[in-house]
Amino acid sequence: MKTTVAVAGLGLIGGSIAMNLQKKDDVKVIGFDTDLQSLELAYRQGVIDEKADDILAVVPEADVLFIALPIALTIDLLKELEHVSLHKRLLVTDVSSVKNGVMEEAQRLTNENITFVGGHPMSGSHKNGFTAAKPHLFENAIYVLTPVAEDESGVEELQRLLSETKARFLKLSTKEHDEMTAVISHFPHLIASSLVHQAKKWQQTHPELKNLAAGGFRDITRIASSNPPLWQDIFFQNNDQLIHMLEDWIEEMSELKTYLQKGQKQDTLAYLTEAKVYRDGLPIKEKGAIPAFYDIYVDIYDQPGAIHKVIELLATADINIKNIEILEIREGITGVLRISFPTGEEQEQSTALLRGKDYEVVMEQ
Repeated sequence: MKTTVAVAGLGLIGGSIAMNLQKKDDVKVIGFDTDLQSLELAYRQGVIDEKADDILAVVPEADVLFIALPIALTIDLLKELEHVSLHKRLLVTDVSSVKNGVMEEAQRLTNENITFVGGHPMSGSHKNGFTAAKPHLFENAIYVLTPVAEDESGVEELQRLLSETKARFLKLSTKEHDEMTAVISHFPHLIASSLVHQAKKWQQTHPELKNLAAGGFRDITRIASSNPPLWQDIFFQNNDQLIHMLEDWIEEMSELKTYLQKGQKQDTLAYLTEAKVYRDGLPIKEKGAIPAFYDIYVDIYDQPGAIHKVIELLATADINIKNIEILEIREGITGVLRISFPTGEEQEQSTALLRGKDYEVVMEQ
């Protein structure tokens, strides 16, 4: 007998989850999305077996419900579940990147047929929507599970259902999850946005600043280009933690400001060295809370067909290219081509291939 799984929200995360569920012969997938175009596309592509006009109407026939909606809408749906008549056990999980509000609402559920296990697949993309969904999105990524009760059956069932994702499951408390994601995901997004705003203000004084920012500055602030409504929701769901971190950040920046004001060169060097050592020791191949960038930089000489030759080499080797950007090509000089890949394996394979053809290649780590 098949397990019936309802997926509410067929965007990047929900769509990718549905793609992995569809790989299992013993699973029937029912999809719901307010974006009817995405819903129809998912059905026509065979990602879902049935379309739902109303998620609450199909919940009674489901064995498992994945809620892949924005956090505020996830909480609203949990409230509505309380009033749905259920005649069998329903395992409910979410994908929210902030757990406190969701878990509090889940704990208020009194329906004995509902088992809730919070979830957060810590992988993403710089694009959103169903068209950005990929079955390999969660491969080697950490998938956090935060059960409401001590009962392990829900955790084990989700791990079985999500086995095709090849994610690495980690069980955390709500507090552990929200503090850690604030440090390595939410707060960096906030800082990246503030850096962009600072640059925008200074551009009024220096009109050429925008051209200078096209290189490294644009790279280190990439995450500021992520979905603004999504991040507004995240910031306010985890605002207590972020306010605390902002206070810590301001205090640390004040200390760094003192180093510069008083000419404390050794303290500044120690600060920079400690940051380098810690950053260089972070895992390279593992997926984290912020989508990784697998880039290479290829030196190419300005001549007809130069870019085409590079791309042809990669295409012939069946290497999937995510993005191509010309950083600098001027007549008569060597230029730089930045090529981005979906995975670190393709990044390394491309580097070896192009170096073998005598191209100068730098692999970003």
